[in-house]
Amino acid sequence: MNVEQGLYFIGVDGGGTRCRVRLRNRDGDELAYVEGGSANVHNDPEGALETIRLTLENAFNAASLLPKNRNKTALGIGLAGIVSLVDANRIRSALSGFAHLVIESDAVAACIGAHHGADGGLVIAGTGSAGLALLNGKKTAIGGRGFAISDEGSAARIGWQALRQSLLAVDDLGPSSQMTQQIMKRFDDDPMAVTRWTALARSADYGALAPIVFGHAEKGDAVALPIIQQATRDILNLHTALHRLGCERIALVGGLSEPLKPWIELLAPYPFVQPLHDAADGALLMAGGKLP
Repeated sequence: MNVEQGLYFIGVDGGGTRCRVRLRNRDGDELAYVEGGSANVHNDPEGALETIRLTLENAFNAASLLPKNRNKTALGIGLAGIVSLVDANRIRSALSGFAHLVIESDAVAACIGAHHGADGGLVIAGTGSAGLALLNGKKTAIGGRGFAISDEGSAARIGWQALRQSLLAVDDLGPSSQMTQQIMKRFDDDPMAVTRWTALARSADYGALAPIVFGHAEKGDAVALPIIQQATRDILNLHTALHRLGCERIALVGGLSEPLKPWIELLAPYPFVQPLHDAADGALLMAGGKLP
């Protein structure tokens, strides 16, 4: 399809916590914006695909468009957990019928949106974390290698560290605090219940503990405070790495961007710029769409 001939454009921000979809017409007018569940193709490929399908269907319904209009629609997808062409091709083959389809990582979509397609850098601080530089058409990723071995400064890593410290406190191998006590109460003060939970827990499940840690850190909790301080340094390290690559404008996005802001400002003048657009609109730009 000649993208210029498309009637509709959809941007999908498939994140580890939720999937966001925005549908615009060729003039850039928003026709629908809907949200769905988690869409991490690496952690849960089938679940991510089902989430994307359902959220796309909801977007068409919200815009009072029939699904058959997909053959007049260009689709851009920014997806968490894309680590190989196999992941991208699986999604591509499952979403047939669109006039045009572009798939990139959620970091690429967010960076394109943050700088309206211009050169720049991006730090994502959400369920996961990553840095990305887009300079002269070249993409350079920093971190973001997955929760098991990376994602420093993320909500998942904060929750994981808090749970770990809570177990250490139970075993008298580390200090107890109001935070560790609150977390253990979620498991009826049963360490084995924690062990069973971790066997099935996803990064988003760990990330759900992050608000507890932030709340106690603000009160000076002796265990929560160093966890948040370290997460703050980890996010600033991503900024430093992108700056070394040549990024002059670096935006901070993700669910932790606002909670982390005051902690960042305690360490240094706030170094991030305000994103111009979100990742859903970044994905829409990838597909050739316009923004107002």
